[in-house]
Amino acid sequence: MAHRIGRRKNVKKGFQFTLMVVGASGLGRTTFVNTLCDADVVPKRESDEPEMAHIEEGIKIKPYTVELDEDGVKISLTVVDTPGFGDMIDNEHCFQEILGYLERQYDDILSEESRIKRNPRFRDNRVHALLYFITPTGHSLREIDIELMRRLSPRINVIPVIGKADTFTPVELAEFKKRVMEDIEHHNIPIYNFPYDPEEDDEETIEENSELRSLLPFALIGCEEEIIVNGRKVRGRQYPWGIVEVDNTQHCDFAKLRFALLSSHLQDLKEITHDYLYENYRTEKLSRSAENLSE
Repeated sequence: MAHRIGRRKNVKKGFQFTLMVVGASGLGRTTFVNTLCDADVVPKRESDEPEMAHIEEGIKIKPYTVELDEDGVKISLTVVDTPGFGDMIDNEHCFQEILGYLERQYDDILSEESRIKRNPRFRDNRVHALLYFITPTGHSLREIDIELMRRLSPRINVIPVIGKADTFTPVELAEFKKRVMEDIEHHNIPIYNFPYDPEEDDEETIEENSELRSLLPFALIGCEEEIIVNGRKVRGRQYPWGIVEVDNTQHCDFAKLRFALLSSHLQDLKEITHDYLYENYRTEKLSRSAENLSE
């Protein structure tokens, strides 16, 4: 009963949720975030000048916070963007920067927990989920994809997505999804796969999580423009062969992913971050400190 009362209090007070988006330039990360929030949260990149193309700027980590109202529930959503990822010839620096950012948020919590007097205004900036945008090559995962997901999954809930999924026909998309999941399994990458326990969970949870698991990696199409379809306004794109609607579950997985992140699985992602990922990091860090002291 206490759990339910706690949740009711949370709903009243609202939730804080942090999402990181990572992927190569040109995969629609910015459009996705702005479509997710239905607002211009992440500024669009200025058009690249050809004469500047050879200058490698490297990765930048930029958090943006927006207040959302999801069916009367207030969510303070922080989106951490990572422009410049994958643009370098050697991406080691990118991996280090992202991992360093995630671990710094854990370190902040660790030092706050150790204080005799806690700071009442302390803000928990731990990142609860990472959407990794896979390039829609139609082939297998690239080395950079495998390496990033493998390195980051011990620190964050990694959810693979396919950017610009409208470049595929439905058959090609299904084939590519299958190939990506086979690669993830082959390389033992522990992504967030909407876990459920057939022994413990109710039928509805098992059904919902099975469906979301079957959609991995989520096929995304981002579009902020609205067009008229059969007399109603929808977010979508007009192609010579037809219309792609962002919020239509027949056309892409955007709506289902959005609902999972901001509603049905928000609490689960937060709990796994705190109870499992952070606890593991904390144990490792304290063990290392103890070893250093004993040397």
